[in-house]
Amino acid sequence: MNQTRKIFGWLISATVPYILIMLSIRLLFTPLFLVVEYNLPGFPEDPYGFTTRERLKYGSLSIQYLFNDEGPEFLESIHFEDGSPIYNEREVSHMLDVKNLLQTNLFIFYGLIVLHAVIIGLSWRNKSLKEYWRDLSNGGWITIILIGTIIFAVVISFDQLFTAFHKVFFTGDTWLFYFSDTLIRLFPMRLWQDAFIMMGLITLLFAFFLAIFGKRKSRAV
Repeated sequence: MNQTRKIFGWLISATVPYILIMLSIRLLFTPLFLVVEYNLPGFPEDPYGFTTRERLKYGSLSIQYLFNDEGPEFLESIHFEDGSPIYNEREVSHMLDVKNLLQTNLFIFYGLIVLHAVIIGLSWRNKSLKEYWRDLSNGGWITIILIGTIIFAVVISFDQLFTAFHKVFFTGDTWLFYFSDTLIRLFPMRLWQDAFIMMGLITLLFAFFLAIFGKRKSRAV
């Protein structure tokens, strides 16, 4: 029984960072984020002529695609006012890769939420909720250390972090584009740097809550 509890404890603590990061990503990547980002002082203008309104229009549709059940034809059907497609074939292919990666991780995220619900039920039945809250608190502290490291890397050299991320999750140079491509015009490097930082801050907020709340609950049970 003790060995099973240890496995559950490790599983709870180890999955907390992943759950909190995915929760932050899901909360962050909405059209509202683009509204805030595009209107930040100093946010780079598009040198090829997109207005803020156009960026919001096409950027929001692009984010919508990542979370819906549509295929690549969703993006292929989006056109500029002159009738030309906003994305070329290479951009559509990359967006499909991003969509598949994101939705796979969301599927895992939802599965882990269900798993934690089951573990809570088992812990309640076995009168071991104290251990569950302790493990959840430990997961919160692990997340704080991890996110602190990521934010430090963003501040020191975001370009290297961004490149490493893409080399891990995408094949070859399929994620590299010209500055004149729509993807870069809608989502410049500044946007991704801000997104990493905001994702980190949101995750830290949740992590601090779990670390403190979990510790208090473990003492109270």
